[in-house]
Amino acid sequence: RLACAASRSVAERPGSFYNPLFLYGGVGLGKTHLIQAIGNHALSIRPGMKVLYTAAEALFIELIQAIEKNTRIEFKNRYRGLDLLLLDDVHYLIGKERLQEEVFYIFNSLQDAGSQVVFTSDRPPQEIPTLEQRLSSRLGQGLVVDIQPPELETRIAILKQKAAAD
Repeated sequence: RLACAASRSVAERPGSFYNPLFLYGGVGLGKTHLIQAIGNHALSIRPGMKVLYTAAEALFIELIQAIEKNTRIEFKNRYRGLDLLLLDDVHYLIGKERLQEEVFYIFNSLQDAGSQVVFTSDRPPQEIPTLEQRLSSRLGQGLVVDIQPPELETRIAILKQKAAAD
């Protein structure tokens, strides 16, 4: 419920509350679904908003291509001009120092501009191994929400609701 309420607040008033919003939890609990819903809801309210959803792995590949093609300025401008950045699976940053540095600078730039940033991971920022301390600190400075599997009763209710819908 906290993750849903915080996500709704972020989507309706990006940059105003819970910046950054960091959602973490196990596989299959809906983190990716939730941050994509944030982007979709924000765009439904403000159609001209600059919103980008990307996985950390895709960001890494894009950074490597920008370095190879000598287009790092365009890469940086693409991310620093956003109103809302949704970065999925930040645990992918493990062992990627250059990518961590870029994420740190992108985050600082967006936050200075009043833009919203939302992250997901399979663990909280302070438990991501080899994550630079300054980046871990930034990721955890907003609202950090642990998404847990629903209780048995809730799972049964969800299944019944889906079965009735089908």
